[in-house]
Amino acid sequence: MGQNWYIDDTVQAALQLGQPLVALESAFLTHGLPRPANLETARAMVAAVRQSDAVPAMLAVVRGRIHVGLSEELLENLARGESVRKCSARDLAACLVRGETAGLTVAASLVIAEQIGIRVLATGGIGGVHRGQGESFDVSADLFALSRHAVVVVCSGAKSLMDTRATLEVLETLSVPVFSWATSIWPAFLLADSGVESLNSCHDLVELAHVITQHWQLGGKGVVLAVPPPQSLSWEEHETALRQALEESASARLSGPQLTPFILHRLAELTQGRSLAINRTLLVQNARYAARLARELTHLP
Repeated sequence: MGQNWYIDDTVQAALQLGQPLVALESAFLTHGLPRPANLETARAMVAAVRQSDAVPAMLAVVRGRIHVGLSEELLENLARGESVRKCSARDLAACLVRGETAGLTVAASLVIAEQIGIRVLATGGIGGVHRGQGESFDVSADLFALSRHAVVVVCSGAKSLMDTRATLEVLETLSVPVFSWATSIWPAFLLADSGVESLNSCHDLVELAHVITQHWQLGGKGVVLAVPPPQSLSWEEHETALRQALEESASARLSGPQLTPFILHRLAELTQGRSLAINRTLLVQNARYAARLARELTHLP
């Protein structure tokens, strides 16, 4: 893959043997969760993938090299977040050339996962169309990356500060198939029920693996599988806390990569830690479902 790549031996062996692999984005580790919850959650996600008979490959840039699979030492270093940036797809080249260290968003992770040959990525929530985007034009690069890279993203819907309906509309426009797991309602990260009906409810991972494979054979690219969080905030608590967090972020003139970490931090404070606990459990759950799906995809030609 070139001098800017480091592939863990376990990941390399799995690629050569055709074993199921799950890519894990690392922005939650470097910017999404507070310490020590970030490191504990990363370890739990890695363990969940292994316990489900798949090979985990957390993705990051470390001193100008793309790492596919992280050692315990590197996990700990990234979790400390010292001189670590948040890197999306557009930032990858600059990170490599400048020798920087970065946690990777879904968009950046999709670029790397497809190039290395990993077909399933686990995360918490994808980016989407931000609320009020008519004024800010803030639409996440995650959506466009999904339209370009043939990887399945297992998530719990779009993050809290996104407009669910608008996000699904953009995914439709970009021809990205979306499925919800075992529910007719689309989940919204910290909410099991977004109030938006799911167009494709899925109850069978074997069938879903066939659908995804057919999608790729027809020239399609990314796919989204949204798994509801195992616990959920109430709509009222979520909206009240989110409204306050958004008002505070506007007063502080926050935007870009600063915005989502701030919102998540304030939601955790305003919900007395409940949103943080939900975030952690859904990340581990999604890693487990991603491993199960990766196994089914591996069984198909």
